[in-house]
Amino acid sequence: MRAYPAVELSRFRRLLQERSLALRASIREALLRGDDERYAQIAGQVHDVEEDALADLLIDLNLADIDHHIRELRDIEAALRRLDSGSYGICKRCGELIGGARLEAYPTAQRCIDCQRLEEHTRLGTAPASM
Repeated sequence: MRAYPAVELSRFRRLLQERSLALRASIREALLRGDDERYAQIAGQVHDVEEDALADLLIDLNLADIDHHIRELRDIEAALRRLDSGSYGICKRCGELIGGARLEAYPTAQRCIDCQRLEEHTRLGTAPASM
């Protein structure tokens, strides 16, 4: 089985760790923003159903951001575990190397592009275009 050179793996590890730190900072900011006076002001000024809906929407958007960041953090942690185990960059379906360009764009990728397309078509119940 082929693998990426150690220097490449170190670079991917650094990218993943940097993204993890950025996500953690974003989550922290979002949580603090939730306690911010602006949100309290909006909630305190609610006088009708439309304003109540706006306040709820702002809170929901904040929570959705946090949820998205947490899912990405979990993907990063899983990728770091694959780096530690020596399976990073290897497609979990076919066992081939995941393309370097794909890992550059999506460093938490678990499948090569062809297997990912197949996975998405299977999940959606559609027939894949010929590859």
